[in-house]
Amino acid sequence: MGLEPTAVRLAARLLREARRAWALTGAGVSTPSGLPDFRGPQGLWRTHDLEEVSTLAGFHRDPQAFYSFWLWRFERMRQAQPNPVHKFLAALEERGILRGVITQNIDGLHQRAGSIRVLEVHGHVRSASCVSCGSTYSMSWLAAEVGRTGLARCPCGGLVKPQVVLFGEPLTPDFDLAQREVAEADLLFVLGTSLTVWPVAGLVPFAVSHGASLIIANAEPTPYDDLADVLLRGDLVDMTRLLARELGVDLA
Repeated sequence: MGLEPTAVRLAARLLREARRAWALTGAGVSTPSGLPDFRGPQGLWRTHDLEEVSTLAGFHRDPQAFYSFWLWRFERMRQAQPNPVHKFLAALEERGILRGVITQNIDGLHQRAGSIRVLEVHGHVRSASCVSCGSTYSMSWLAAEVGRTGLARCPCGGLVKPQVVLFGEPLTPDFDLAQREVAEADLLFVLGTSLTVWPVAGLVPFAVSHGASLIIANAEPTPYDDLADVLLRGDLVDMTRLLARELGVDLA
């Protein structure tokens, strides 16, 4: 398939007819906003050591390397703006076509685009918390402390990290809610994710096993393409504009 007119029309029809549809989004949704993904040609794991900067063990082993990476990412996210894909999903929610968005992203761009119900299963960078006592801090405080001392420590002595889920940590409570919603969904609209990170990837076969239709829109193949009712292979912004035209959604 691909961005063929028949595939776009079928995807639009499934969205139009759905009554309990959810979107599931990954890093590819934010790459048009200038935020690199993880596994693509310019992905973060090609230039950074995943074990060093995205695992709980790496955080404790070398917190300064962790802070350097995450403060750089935080600044990129702070400067980024929602793109047409974010705006399209917000418009679908506003029109009642989507119940909401389940996202692996931590950048907050869905909310800034106008999405109301956003389940952030991998956390966010709006604040930080102490890994020992759980006290919360602003990201500006974390950045200032790292700039001043090289580390961000709570008065209890624990290290403070952004409220993002690292490998080795459980997902946020939003994941449990996402599972409940997906169990009742009649359509799952997957965008910009390789569907290789568990347990979030498991939401796709879980949704299908409970009777949901499936649209997968991604630049590259995923492990669950054979389950999809519609595959939209190509640029997500182009796909968004074509679907918006079919559905009468104004992205201006």
